[in-house]
Amino acid sequence: MILRVDSTSAVPPYEQIRAQIAKMIDAGVLPMDHRLPTIRQLASDLGLAGGTVARAYRELEHDGYIAPRGRHGTFVADRLATSRKDREQAVIEAASAFALQAAHLGVDPRRALDRALQTLGSSAVGGRP
Repeated sequence: MILRVDSTSAVPPYEQIRAQIAKMIDAGVLPMDHRLPTIRQLASDLGLAGGTVARAYRELEHDGYIAPRGRHGTFVADRLATSRKDREQAVIEAASAFALQAAHLGVDPRRALDRALQTLGSSAVGGRP
């Protein structure tokens, strides 16, 4: 893995590392399950403090690009699985907000959901959800 950090750039070094690794993952240069260098190794290779690389890795992990596996190292994550989890979490949060709003308005959330699904079904192509 070849990374370059421009010390004269206004972009912080951790962000340069994060952006380059994310771009390589998105482009398929770093495939799923590819093992990344250790924080210590990458920091040494780039002549940076370990905390700088650790922050880049934390940001990448937060964004679902990489996944640590304890003492086995850090690997490129399964982006499709992460994406599914993110979508599921977003739906759960939206459903919770819907239920709270319905209850706040004095409407049974289940009845409101049934009505919403009926409306969705009638507006779908061919009248099918």
